[in-house]
Amino acid sequence: MLRRKFLAGAAVAGAGSIGAAASFPTPALAQSQPEIKWRIASSFPKSLDTIYGGAEVIAKRVAELTDNKFQIRVFAAGEIVPGLQVLDAVQAGTVEAGHTVSYYYVGKDPTFAFDACMPFGLNVRQQNSWMRTGGGMELMREFFKDYNIVQFPAGNTGTQMGGWFRKEIKTVEDLKGLKFRIAGIAGQILTKLGVVPQQIAGGDIYPALEKGTIDAAEWVGPYDDEKLGFNKVAKYYYYPGWWEGGPQVSLMINQQQWASLPPAYQAAIEAACADSTLTMLAKYDSQNPVALRKLVASGTQLRPFPRPVMEACFDAANQVYAEVAAANPKFKKVYEPWLKYRDEQLLWFRVAEGTFDNFMSAASQRKPAAKKG
Repeated sequence: MLRRKFLAGAAVAGAGSIGAAASFPTPALAQSQPEIKWRIASSFPKSLDTIYGGAEVIAKRVAELTDNKFQIRVFAAGEIVPGLQVLDAVQAGTVEAGHTVSYYYVGKDPTFAFDACMPFGLNVRQQNSWMRTGGGMELMREFFKDYNIVQFPAGNTGTQMGGWFRKEIKTVEDLKGLKFRIAGIAGQILTKLGVVPQQIAGGDIYPALEKGTIDAAEWVGPYDDEKLGFNKVAKYYYYPGWWEGGPQVSLMINQQQWASLPPAYQAAIEAACADSTLTMLAKYDSQNPVALRKLVASGTQLRPFPRPVMEACFDAANQVYAEVAAANPKFKKVYEPWLKYRDEQLLWFRVAEGTFDNFMSAASQRKPAAKKG
């Protein structure tokens, strides 16, 4: 009798819906995982939904992958710490993690720039390749140990624009005395050409440009730049941002906090960071073309940097790298294998990617051939 009742109950359960199956108790493994709450300090304002949103993607995915037991709350620049002090907050344990760009901290050590991008360096695919399979992650993890941080690639904007200028840049001489908001090691390079670099957090750029505190400013690209309104206070929009061919955004995690996580939660963070990278890049690639057309239609003057200016900047970059490598063993240790990797990548991309991209750019401007007959 009991056996018949058991079999009948099993048959009913087997005929039930997926929802009924979902009502079974959570596996013991999931039940054993702890409930954890973290904070991420972002270097970006909430208004920049794509780059700030990268941290939100991480928080959402981690929650989904851990059955909501690992909760992360994102704080915009200035809510806990200023945007350019995120690394310090993570290092000190003020917050568990930060979403930022490592070149903001080249004042501490120029080696930080490799974790984001180097002027005249890698594009987004090359940066991803170097970090994940080319030895870059291992080199940077060793460097970050001195700052009590474990870092992950967690976003990328793709190649950025060269910025907004009040006056045209026609020659190298036009750079002299220019007060230019520019982040990272690129400021050191432009100093050799007479530029006065200014490092200003994203949310503070507009008032500085509007008041004339600075003469020019670079940020990201058309989508974000339009949101920040730079086209209202500067007329000329230059390209390309040779200092940011593939700038990586990173999730920085306090070492002790990272070590305290269960392996499953560590895996969730790693997966979420990879998702953030793909999502951020996809959003910029879809939004930038639309925003650029709107900017040009509203009167923005689009300009390429003149070839002599680009060449002068390239030469200055090589001078800076040689000087820094001679004085900084940590920089040299990363720079030498990075340079070899960059040159190998450029050789390959010139054969396939570059040829294809150049042809398509030209071909898209051709008029369709007239039909015969």
